[in-house]
Amino acid sequence: MWQHFQTFPVLWLVVTLVVFLLASWINAKAGKTPFLHPVLVSLSLIIVVLKVTETEYVTYMEGGKYIHLLLGPAVVALAVPLYDNLATVKRLLLPLLVGCVSGAVIASASAIAIGAWFGLSDQILLTLAPKSVTSPIAIAIAEKVGGYPSLAAGLVLITGAMGCLIAPLIYKVLRIKDESVKGFVLGVGAHAMGTAYAFEYGMVAGAFGGLAMGMTGAFTAFMLPLLIPIIGL
Repeated sequence: MWQHFQTFPVLWLVVTLVVFLLASWINAKAGKTPFLHPVLVSLSLIIVVLKVTETEYVTYMEGGKYIHLLLGPAVVALAVPLYDNLATVKRLLLPLLVGCVSGAVIASASAIAIGAWFGLSDQILLTLAPKSVTSPIAIAIAEKVGGYPSLAAGLVLITGAMGCLIAPLIYKVLRIKDESVKGFVLGVGAHAMGTAYAFEYGMVAGAFGGLAMGMTGAFTAFMLPLLIPIIGL
């Protein structure tokens, strides 16, 4: 009987929505800590549900794909607050470009250097390199350079959670109050999760987080395949 219901796409669509609402409630009760970010909690709960019900991922995605299709429009929607602050973007274009390039290079190079210091294999180092870009781009980069795509996706989530946790402390220590700076920092260092968190500071912060996420992802996708042969991986 259960095997029959398993194949209903609408079942997994409803399960995904219910799990995310539950994860959001848990996160709110925990003071919105990044370690219990709704994405991380939802991911864990969905894995448990699939394991317990012995449901294949392909079967789950028959319903989950409808939410997946909304990722594109959601990213495009980030352009709305960005357009509202177009004058600020034009004024800060050069600093934004420098910050994006510096952040992307340092994120990849430091991950590779620390991993090499701990003696990790070349394939793990290649997986670590794109940890600071959003999951779809990180997975594609890992596949292209010879890393582990699934592990790269997990590292992206961990990076996003850590970025959201550390960012408020950095703002306090450096006395950063500008919303655009806060958002851009989160977008560069914590990709989509950081961009979502940036909206906690305001629409301007969210807009600059989306801009940074896109710029960093595009630059990293171009830069890493060129950087890797230079460092001998």
